[in-house]
Amino acid sequence: MKIKTIAYWVTTILFAGMMAMSGGMYLTHSPEVAKGFAHLGYPPYFANLLGVAKLLGACALLAPRFVILKEWAYSGFAITLISAAVSHLASGDGLGHAVGPLIGLAIMAVSYVLRPVGRRVLPCSAA
Repeated sequence: MKIKTIAYWVTTILFAGMMAMSGGMYLTHSPEVAKGFAHLGYPPYFANLLGVAKLLGACALLAPRFVILKEWAYSGFAITLISAAVSHLASGDGLGHAVGPLIGLAIMAVSYVLRPVGRRVLPCSAA
């Protein structure tokens, strides 16, 4: 049981850190981000939207309580990471560029599966 809790926190902190760092890079419009967004055909302001969403989502995953908000954060991150992988593949970047978001998705999936009961939305009981 303790190993499961440690694995949850390691993957959650790693994932939230990854999302917070990329969110910060998006908001500062680092040269790598600007070049990548231009290559994929996204407008520069889209980096602001994703940057704010990533920072808020990372905070939601780490904050106590707010279980439903965590579910939305996991969902939003899943959509974002799948979309990033598809965007790279569709733009002709190949699997080498798509694997990064897919690794992030795998780390997020481990965090999601290992969540403690207090961080899960419990099913409604039939009355």
